Amino acid sequence: MPKLKDVVLVSIQFFLMLVYFLNVEWFSLNFMEHFIWFYLGVLGVAISGIALLQLNVNLSPFPTPKVNSKLITNGVFKISRHPIYTGILIFMFSFSFWLGDGYKFCVSLAILALFYYKTKYEESLLENTFDHYITYKSKTGRFFPKF
Repeated sequence: MPKLKDVVLVSIQFFLMLVYFLNVEWFSLNFMEHFIWFYLGVLGVAISGIALLQLNVNLSPFPTPKVNSKLITNGVFKISRHPIYTGILIFMFSFSFWLGDGYKFCVSLAILALFYYKTKYEESLLENTFDHYITYKSKTGRFFPKF
């Protein structure tokens, strides 16, 4: 049974993503702007999709790690500790810019804040579950690569 905090965080996440798509207004930009923002959005979807496939049986919608799960640190997880969130953020922000939609941009900022809070909580649980998580955390960026 998931913890109440897990359910609340995931519920807020899905609510914000739903709200994001409620106000769809297509905005005409020049071809190059369409191209850039569209393909950045596609990149975001691809990153999330690859991360979902890599997690496989370790996947859970909740921050609390599944029992007997394995820490994945290769593939897209070598670049980002939370590549699913990274892909969602890239998609949401690029779609906001593509449409020139301030409303979607504000919802994107709200989900960024939620993901930051949610990952802090999730990482505290991961540190208690996996001995080498702190080392992984020191070498890998939260959403984007460390330089």
